[in-house]
Amino acid sequence: MKLPRRLLAELAANKSLLLFLGLMLVFRSAVADWMQVPTGSMNPTIVEGDRILVDKAAYGLRVPFTNVRLTHGGDPQRGDIVIFPSPKDGTTLVKRVVGLPGDTIALRGERLTINGVALDYASTQSRADEQLPIATRGEQREYFTEALGEAAHPIMVLPRRNAMRSFGPVTVPAGQYFMMGDSRDNSEDSRYFGFVPRGTIVGRAYRVAYSLDADRWYRPRADRFLSPLN
Repeated sequence: MKLPRRLLAELAANKSLLLFLGLMLVFRSAVADWMQVPTGSMNPTIVEGDRILVDKAAYGLRVPFTNVRLTHGGDPQRGDIVIFPSPKDGTTLVKRVVGLPGDTIALRGERLTINGVALDYASTQSRADEQLPIATRGEQREYFTEALGEAAHPIMVLPRRNAMRSFGPVTVPAGQYFMMGDSRDNSEDSRYFGFVPRGTIVGRAYRVAYSLDADRWYRPRADRFLSPLN
């Protein structure tokens, strides 16, 4: 079927713009992208309203718009913040890699044990506390530093929430990973939906692009712009 001359003329006149848009879509699909975080499961590391940058090539290059990988790339490391579809319903999730293939994971009273070794925790404060949504700031909350992977990071616990504070032990199968949110009592993660196959991991989140506070008329949180995610 032949396209109308007017349409062909419009396409020809805007070919540079169309090429740019096409390349941008390919880039966002296979190399890097950004996404908005609507939930608090990664508080205090990621706050509702953050738009985070995602390296989609971190674990191998993919054919654009598919899950077919052209290269293997590096493997997810313990402590990485990754993006993947929920094994339960396909919803896009942001969680932290806690267990690698072959690891034995257990949780006892909010404290993680990996391969029989209990992680170190220390009580701390979080600069993000005042940026949490009003509803969360109305709850009792505590912060701890968790030594997981190469860099320590903060976690948040909500003692009055009904949550799974003990779990396992379970052994992570080959080619799969155990994920958890940093807000341990407000995260539906591998404790609830099981392991995550490597092939479904979309990429690694590494920085906050910008952040808007919905509780304050979407006021920009300037101190979070381009801040790294640890």
